Amino acid sequence: MVENARPSPGKPRVSITYCTQCQWLLRAGWMAQELLSTFREELGEVALIPGSGGVFVILCGSDTIWDRSRDGGFPDVKTLKQRVRDRLAPERDLGHIDRP
Repeated sequence: MVENARPSPGKPRVSITYCTQCQWLLRAGWMAQELLSTFREELGEVALIPGSGGVFVILCGSDTIWDRSRDGGFPDVKTLKQRVRDRLAPERDLGHIDRP
């Protein structure tokens, strides 16, 4: 058993709800991996939530970071990381991602 298997208290949770019918698990998992790698100190957890009906929604706490139906399609990793950063640590420089 892993001792620290619980989310870090006080750190935000990101959830990615993806459509199982559309087989978007790999896309959701890849985005979760990118967020955990970039925001390893700032995030408490990233959860993958199975859904249906073409859903693909990313929340940071209660804030909607991305909604496929609202925003059109899927976010590129640059946009996703910038939107999460803007909520977690607006002063943080994401290096090459922030450069034009």
